[in-house]
Amino acid sequence: MIMNKDTAKKTAELLLQIKAIKLNPNKPFTWASGWKSPIYCDNRLTLSYPSVRVFLKEEISKIVELQYGKPDVIAGVATGAIAMGVLVAQQLGVPFIYVRPEPKKHGRQNQIEGHLEKGQNVVVIEDLISTGNSSLQAVETLKEAGAVIKGMVAIFTYGFDVATKNFTDKNINLVTLSNYQYLLEQALDSNYINENELVTLKEWSAKPSEWKNKTESL
Repeated sequence: MIMNKDTAKKTAELLLQIKAIKLNPNKPFTWASGWKSPIYCDNRLTLSYPSVRVFLKEEISKIVELQYGKPDVIAGVATGAIAMGVLVAQQLGVPFIYVRPEPKKHGRQNQIEGHLEKGQNVVVIEDLISTGNSSLQAVETLKEAGAVIKGMVAIFTYGFDVATKNFTDKNINLVTLSNYQYLLEQALDSNYINENELVTLKEWSAKPSEWKNKTESL
């Protein structure tokens, strides 16, 4: 869900400007999953740009309070959302924790780092949503530890149907600053892409796991 269209377009504009999001319909990227994709998103780059990270911190914090109320704890999903989660927690003046994909192999073997008490209200921060599986895994870990999950806020989502279904099935509310639709609108408005490339990018979004760019098909 997008709460503010102007924020969605501004977020997309900033991510394109600093090349946190790269669009290359003619020379697709290969994701870890093996999917071929005309888009690559690395929101960790936002941390290197003070004005961008301040904008994201403030907008995410607004959403957290408007949508969920001030939580007891902010949780970041490791590793991409740890830094942004800290910034949001600082902005809201609440404790911060983060969730690993799996427990540490040594020491106390923690999967949740930081202090969490049973029954505390938690809002989860993510940097990027693709299928949503890893994000929802973090949610389940927090629930098992006794957290009450109010919802999740992320910087960007590809808007895949599978992600929508996954969040719906788990009854977890997700709000994002921007998404693929607004990214394409902004990219076209700013001449980052042309109309032909827009068609290709929309084709990929419809069936990302099956998509092949035209040059590969020749």
